[in-house]
Amino acid sequence: MSSTDDRRFEVLRAIVADYVATKEPVGSKVLVERHNLGVSSATVRNDMAVLEAEGYITQPHTSSGRVPTDKGYRQFVDRIAEVKPLSPGERRAILEFLESGVDLDDVLRRGVRLLAQLTRQVAVVQYPTLSASSVRHLEVVALNPARLLLVLITDTGRVDQRIVELGELIDDAGLSRLRVLLGSALEGKRLAAASVAVGELAENAPASLRDAVIRTATVLIETLVEHPDERLVLGGTANLTRNVADFSGSAGFPGSLRDLLEALEEQVVVLKLLAAAQQPGTVTVRIGEETQIEQMRGASMVSTGYGAAGTVLGGMGVLGPTRMDYPGTIASVAAVARYIGEVLAGR
Repeated sequence: MSSTDDRRFEVLRAIVADYVATKEPVGSKVLVERHNLGVSSATVRNDMAVLEAEGYITQPHTSSGRVPTDKGYRQFVDRIAEVKPLSPGERRAILEFLESGVDLDDVLRRGVRLLAQLTRQVAVVQYPTLSASSVRHLEVVALNPARLLLVLITDTGRVDQRIVELGELIDDAGLSRLRVLLGSALEGKRLAAASVAVGELAENAPASLRDAVIRTATVLIETLVEHPDERLVLGGTANLTRNVADFSGSAGFPGSLRDLLEALEEQVVVLKLLAAAQQPGTVTVRIGEETQIEQMRGASMVSTGYGAAGTVLGGMGVLGPTRMDYPGTIASVAAVARYIGEVLAGR
């Protein structure tokens, strides 16, 4: 890349930085005063004219400064040389806060709340996907001789409790045999494989337990084939109200706040974006129209996958206006995703 192109990128980077910080269009005079660009004001004006002609910046109002376009933000994000790292204290505080979660639900709620506070945007996290979860343990408890409590625990921390109404009474010896049968069929298997294994139990079950096995298997299969990957936890939605101007629907700010809120309500829209950005250790940034979702034309999404031991359990990220602190947001999303994965792996 030529020195001229490098200089123009520095001008673009300065415009992005000032606009993110001030919410105001940026003029050449301000750029020269605030940034050590090493060139004259006339050169900066010329560079801004070229950047505008190439679609990297635009002039939202007559006689005003310039603001970045989606193309300009993309160029800026693609050339981020360094993502601002979190301090050791910040990393330690994140891990301690997440480790205090009592179960999967609590860890995920803490994760989105923390990410929303760090970025001052909307944070979203997807529950661990069905295909990635395995059965860690199944507990079978007799509430009385005709009713059982099943407690299914997965390796991702998901806990499901279900009641089984038995057609025949079961004694302690029968309960022990049933517990062994179910545990051997389920534990250590991915949920889809566990569902198949449980469905085959009745064929070889002792006659005295066949009815209990069938009733228990029916309840378990319903639990195993549910789709927790279709559930989202959201945090910080109120942060959008701090940036109403970014969703005004004008030429410089496509889309509207109502459109974005409707997209958040239609969780399948957000899940689609998260599902497409789950490479371990890789943060994906979609800017404006890159989301390919009409309601989100004025928004950006920074997302990644979380998990452990090379297995991605789900997606998480941040949603906000295209005018956001991309380096800081990328660092925060990467850090929280990493530590959620570590916490879940240790349980």
